[in-house]
This record gives sequence, structure tokens and C-alpha cells, in this order.
Amino acid sequence: MKTIGVLSPGAMGSAVGGSLRAGGRRVITTLAGRSARSARFAEEAGLELVPDIDAVVSEADVVLSIVPPESAVQVASALAASIARTGRQPIVAELNAIAPSTLDAIAGALDIGVDGSISGPPPRPDTDTRIFLSGPAVAELAELPAPGIRWITVGSEIGAASAVKMCTGSVYKGLSALLAHALLTADRHGVTSHVLDDVTGLIPNALWWPVQAATKAWRFVGEMEQISAAQAEAGLTPALFDGMAEVYRKLATSEWGGRQPEDVPKSLDASAVADLRPS
Repeated sequence: MKTIGVLSPGAMGSAVGGSLRAGGRRVITTLAGRSARSARFAEEAGLELVPDIDAVVSEADVVLSIVPPESAVQVASALAASIARTGRQPIVAELNAIAPSTLDAIAGALDIGVDGSISGPPPRPDTDTRIFLSGPAVAELAELPAPGIRWITVGSEIGAASAVKMCTGSVYKGLSALLAHALLTADRHGVTSHVLDDVTGLIPNALWWPVQAATKAWRFVGEMEQISAAQAEAGLTPALFDGMAEVYRKLATSEWGGRQPEDVPKSLDASAVADLRPS
């Protein structure tokens, strides 16, 4: 049985690990330096705990890095140091929301077998979470059963899957930021209900998008910066997503920014917009 290691077990990492575990794989992680919330996610997903990163590297055949984008380089450095200490080289799958140039920098110090990017919610048996894959060791993941995950092979080139995420993330999270600004402007002028009535014809659950995003705003700042870099590398202005990063910095200071995604109720009304106001 292939053993899968997950670094680090936040909501997404634990859910991906839980999906692989449901598919019949042994999945291990370490909670060293992690929060009580991360520990809860790992426990709920049924992940097997080992003491530290060296234990993950020593026991895993494949190690998945699933961390906020601003932590990707640091985690990659820690992983490279652990591989040097243990003398063991598992297949490394870099699944973070980072620009291809950031991945290139990581690959200069760490042997990346799989470049990947996650699109969609944390997987459950009833979800359709897409994980795009590229790189020389794609088959090592793409062949694994994982309820709730659809593996999509992009190609053999490291960086291709990350490029997909930079494009899809710009749409999904850019739309949430755009809706947040539209609704806050509507709130300022007392026309929120009219704006919601109009845009929900095009975007169902138009209020849920920015509220849910606000609870994760602090994590989205780094992703917006990575998208900005990727777009600049494509010859486009970085200003658009530098601005989106600022939107999320502000949303992180709102009432919703101080809550967790699981705190968002299934049904929201226009009064929820007031809690999107930056402090």
C-alpha cells in the first residue's frame, strides 16, 4: 500500500488526505507547530499522526505540500532539509497556489515530481474537487482512488498545473473580491437589496461568495500576489491583482474576516453585507 504524507493538515490538506485514505491509502501527517484547529481537521479526516517532518519523509512514498502560498517556499526548504537529513527521497507533489516562477525557484532546491493545483472545495465523497497535475511523476497520483477528487492531467511539464490555478483562481477569487466591493458600495448608498436582486440572476448565491471568501481573506492575499506575478510574467499589468490583494487585506479586518468558513450559515440575507465592512 502506498503511504501518502501531507504537509500541512489544514482544512484542505486534511480533506485531500481523508479522500486518499477513503480510497484505501495510508495517509500520515505531523501536527508539529500546527494549531488546535488543524489538529481537529486531521483527526476528523482520520489521518495517522507521526512526530515530525522527518518521520513523514521517512515513511511516505509521496509527500503532498498543501499550504498557504506564502508558506510554500518555507515548507519546501524544510522538506529539502529533511530529505537531506534522512537520506530518503519520496516523490514530492507541490499542490500550492503559486506562480510558475515561484515553482521554478522551489524546484531549484527540491526535486519536484508532481506540480499540482486544487480547484474547488475541500473534497468530500459528494464533491467534484479538481486537482490538476503535471510533471514526470503524475501517474503516481492520478492512478490513486480518492472519493470526491477528480485528477486532471495537464501534461509532463512542471509549472503547467500551477499555471491553471493562477488562471482559475483569478476568476473565482477575483469574482468574490469584485462582489465584495460592489455590495459594500451598495451598502453605502442603501441599495443592497436592489443590487442583490439584479446580480443573482447572473450569479446565484452572490452574497455567499464574498462572505465565504472574507473568512479566508488572510490566506487569499498571498494567492493574489502570486496571480499578479504570473500575469506580469505573461506581459499583463500586475496592478489588477495587486488591487485584489488589497481587497482581501481589508476584508481580513472585517467581522467576517475574524470568523471561520464553517461559521457561514447556509442562508444569508442583505444584513450580512454590513459585516464585510473593513475595520
